[in-house]
Amino acid sequence: MANKTQEVGGIHFPFPFTPYSIQKDFMAELYQVLEAGKIGIFESPTGTGKSLSLICGALSWLRDFEQKKHQEEARLLETGTVPLSDGQEQSLSLSSSCKETPGTLRPVGEPDWVTQFVQKKEERDLVDRLKEEQVRRKKREERLQQIRHNAQLKYAAKRMRQEEEEMERVLRLSREALAAGAAAELPEQPACGEEDLVLAEYESDEEKGAAGRVDQDEDGPEEEHVTKIYYCSRTHSQLAQFVHEVQRSPFGKDTRLVSLGSRQNLCINEDVKTLGSAQLINDRCMEMQRSKHEKSKAEEEKPKRRKQERRATCPFYGYEQLQLLRDQVLVGVKDIEQLVALGKEARACPYYGSRSAIPAAQLVVLPYQMLLHAATRQAAGIRLQGQVVLIDEAHNLIDTLTGIHSAEVSGSQLCQAHSQLLQYMERYGKRLKAKNLMYIKQILYLLEKFVTVLGGNTKQNPNTQSLSQTGTELKTINDFLFESQIDNINLFKLFGFTERYGTVLAPSREQPKLAGFQHFLQSLQPTVTQTSVTPVEEGEARVPRLASPLMHIESFLAALTTANQDGRVILSRQGSLSQSSLKFLLLNPAVHFAQVVKECRAVVIAGGTMQPVSDFREQLLACAGVEAERVVEFSCGHVIPPDNILPLVICSGPSSQQLEFTYQKRELPQMMDETGRILCNLCTVVPGGVVCFFPSYEYQRQVYAHWDKSGLLARLAVKKKIFQEPKRANQVEQVLMEYSRCIKYCGQAGGTVTGALLLSVVGGKMSEGINFSDNLGRCVVMVGMPYPNIKSPELQEKMAYLDQTLPRGPGQPPPGKALVENLCMKAVNQSIGRAIRHQKDFASIVLLDQRYARPPILGKLPAWIRDRVEVKATFGPAFAAMRKFHREKSVPS
Repeated sequence: MANKTQEVGGIHFPFPFTPYSIQKDFMAELYQVLEAGKIGIFESPTGTGKSLSLICGALSWLRDFEQKKHQEEARLLETGTVPLSDGQEQSLSLSSSCKETPGTLRPVGEPDWVTQFVQKKEERDLVDRLKEEQVRRKKREERLQQIRHNAQLKYAAKRMRQEEEEMERVLRLSREALAAGAAAELPEQPACGEEDLVLAEYESDEEKGAAGRVDQDEDGPEEEHVTKIYYCSRTHSQLAQFVHEVQRSPFGKDTRLVSLGSRQNLCINEDVKTLGSAQLINDRCMEMQRSKHEKSKAEEEKPKRRKQERRATCPFYGYEQLQLLRDQVLVGVKDIEQLVALGKEARACPYYGSRSAIPAAQLVVLPYQMLLHAATRQAAGIRLQGQVVLIDEAHNLIDTLTGIHSAEVSGSQLCQAHSQLLQYMERYGKRLKAKNLMYIKQILYLLEKFVTVLGGNTKQNPNTQSLSQTGTELKTINDFLFESQIDNINLFKLFGFTERYGTVLAPSREQPKLAGFQHFLQSLQPTVTQTSVTPVEEGEARVPRLASPLMHIESFLAALTTANQDGRVILSRQGSLSQSSLKFLLLNPAVHFAQVVKECRAVVIAGGTMQPVSDFREQLLACAGVEAERVVEFSCGHVIPPDNILPLVICSGPSSQQLEFTYQKRELPQMMDETGRILCNLCTVVPGGVVCFFPSYEYQRQVYAHWDKSGLLARLAVKKKIFQEPKRANQVEQVLMEYSRCIKYCGQAGGTVTGALLLSVVGGKMSEGINFSDNLGRCVVMVGMPYPNIKSPELQEKMAYLDQTLPRGPGQPPPGKALVENLCMKAVNQSIGRAIRHQKDFASIVLLDQRYARPPILGKLPAWIRDRVEVKATFGPAFAAMRKFHREKSVPS
């Protein structure tokens, strides 16, 4: 692609082709938001080039920011003085590793000569730090330049790897020989593998200060964190697509980009990868890093047991290897797959290599969870102070924050954790430090109380325990702690202990090559350890469970440290204890987003369908302490011509039946019959594919069965082959392939069958992330309004919380009611956004329910649909408009 630089408002935006006018507006507005340090809510419909606009707009700002910063640094180093009066200039000269600012307020009455002396010293210190940063930056640039142009570095790295492998082989043989020779002389030792199960003494952060975590790499000097952009999205496939867009952009060659991912996606150690489960892989990796860090400490002390020397360390985790990989990561833009390939070639861990590249990176690409969860962010070495964050596909940001910080633990898991922990204490209690033993006893007490509050007993099998009281109960955090009789326990310390030792205390039955004690644990209570609370459906792909039940307990304990007013505990008592559960529900996701917006220079929340934006403003930003004047909204239209879309609200059907799919009316036979008649009429005039969304799987099955019985299904099949959205995720791709193949075949063969009808579900597999472009989605039908279950205890509590905490505007519904409407319309907007995917695409959108005609509801549709929607009170004019639209659009131009 040719690079066509665009100038908008005096700013130059490199672009791979001539951008749409809305892309120019998007980039210009984005640039100003980043420059002014604002919080932006950006909406750009799918098919309008949102990703490229984000890339070129944000990286153009970063280019100019770096240029200004370097110019200011050069001026300061040349003059050796710092202008104190201009705060804006001052901020340009400071990186995230150089934050102290001269001109700090001094005590009143301090002599002038003292003030001047301190001021001069601060100026000299700042200049010295700038010089050091320049030297580090120059060295890094020279190193990266060498990698770009000097192929000998690869040979050197390969030679180093071969030498390390040979050394590791020799050392391993030596250790094995020593172990074999000394085995007869050693006193009685624990069974093989059990030595690692005896805990070192645990100290909380309060007791030892803010100590570093094992998960962090402490080797080498700390590197400067340059100003950068963090881009995050929901899935690895979306992140990979974004990286490919960067590669194709004018910034693809010169941008230092790092892709971050999970150990499951990045691990190249085959022995660890074969564990399968994400939690098992994390546990094993952490154990190997702990072995490495403790190895040097053990070498300094006199070894008491030679078996400790046999603890495995990862061959891909070496300082020199990771440094080489770090520099190679920064040379050229790479996605996750390319990063893994590079790690295998360099025999260096891509997971830790990519993290070590964060400080020098200009653009860091990462999943939602890694940025939005504070502990994960800290462990990854992500620093947000003064940085820019772009959150893409952010329509479900509030739900994502809520989900990340909510936790649930079942009665079965509570009993399993208690059983394993009790057996651990009985076997190793005499060898444990007193403090560790105290923590273990506290966890056992806590687990017993959790089971008791559900109505069960830890001494009996949870599968056979019937509960006398059933139902759902909600409690505040404090009330739950009091009722459980654990309000006197320091949950912060206990959480830290389980976080540190959870995998040791309750090892998994799924891990291969288990040590003797782990086999011992399995043999004691097979009925408990092998029970799955939710059986896998036949044909469903099995999802690996968490490695240890204590991992669930750890998450639940972390959630209980939330402020009392910001969460609730849901006690769900079912027929048996194993099926019952304790669930923490986060009511205020803003508490976890507040740190992001507070530390960052600017935050941009972007998506294809962000309406209604009031949720973001009120529930997220206002509650996070963001002032209204700092928030900027930007919404652009679509790139398609106005006559390429026909959005209709149809209020009644062919037999004049009023369309209102409330819970009370939608199951009436006449309503289901009318829906079928509408689809029969639409399928006669719409070519290609028709996608019809229902509010739920149950309602879709109910309607399908009714049509089958009444003969409507056979009438539909005359014009369209009928497909149903599968409930199992592993069948979605197959259904889509057959749906696509059918439409393509019908378009070529002609005949009475003109395409296919796909019956889908709002919030299901087809309502998000699936591309129904061109003939795959010439018409999208929405049956009814997909309101959430108003009787859900979680939703009722959330509504009550919003009514209590958010102000009610004049003429506005209560915040709780507004939440329900917004949840409904967000789901609608996501579903109808599956059609119209590029500039030349066309489609009709049919909303079947007279409630869509209400102005407050219409106002929650995306602007590019809302401005063109037509409300049809009767079916005749609606059908005429549909026939005219598709007849004109189907004629080749």
